[in-house]
Amino acid sequence: MSAKLLEGGPIAEQIKSEIKAAIAELPEEQRPQLVAVMVGDNPGARSYAKMQRKACEEVDILYELKEFDESISEADLIGEMNQLNEDDGVNGIILQMPVPQHINARAVQAEIAPVKDVDGVNPANLGAVVMGRVEGAPCTAQAVVRLVEETGVDLYGAEVVVVGHSEIVGKPVALLLLDKFATTTVCHIGTSDAGMLEKHTTGADLLIVAVGVPGLIKGNMIKPGATVIDVGINRVKDPETGKSKMVGDVAFDEAVEVAGIITPVPGGVGPVTPAMLLQSTLHAAQSQR
Repeated sequence: MSAKLLEGGPIAEQIKSEIKAAIAELPEEQRPQLVAVMVGDNPGARSYAKMQRKACEEVDILYELKEFDESISEADLIGEMNQLNEDDGVNGIILQMPVPQHINARAVQAEIAPVKDVDGVNPANLGAVVMGRVEGAPCTAQAVVRLVEETGVDLYGAEVVVVGHSEIVGKPVALLLLDKFATTTVCHIGTSDAGMLEKHTTGADLLIVAVGVPGLIKGNMIKPGATVIDVGINRVKDPETGKSKMVGDVAFDEAVEVAGIITPVPGGVGPVTPAMLLQSTLHAAQSQR
């Protein structure tokens, strides 16, 4: 048996096409604007900002990157956030991670106005996820839900296992799937015994893994025919070439022979996440109007 690959690229392109079409119908003065705030010069944050800019340009969303020296105080950074909150020309705000250690990222994110919080990190938006509001969820969680919807899997009563309980993936995904009447179990670092983890995962019709541990889920830990969404992005050294390569949290070569549907890494959840950021920005602009 060889699983069907659930590619994120075509889904992301479809989402972006729909966004671009919607923006094309707006007057120029109503074009959505996304502002990203970056503190310091972290290579990962800068790379993500470049991806955001490119994605925004593809759908005609205005994009601005506001950069601050890493010495900026938390109070001053919050002050900058408040200025963006009050700027009617700004529809979406995102804080690039990571931030310097002297800044409490959660405290700053909590200051982003909920209606402009396109990354779903304000406590009000995270709370709205409990009520099934997908639009308020973090972008990666939205991407996972969109991918699940694309599979056509009947979630009503389905056994779903989410491995990982982060605030940006595990917790919101579990809540959103509960809202669709899936029977959802969450495993995490507290599910420490390997046999106990396998007991849960082998019973899952839908398995979602987001922990950041390369190859954690082996082929024998997957129910035959299950749908597997691998959110993990890990860089490891290829033992044959010695070069760095990207892998997920699922041992793909084993899993593809057992699962019914599986996302590849890279190319699965990855392309859909920035597309959901664009969609959240459009929704934010519409809400503000």
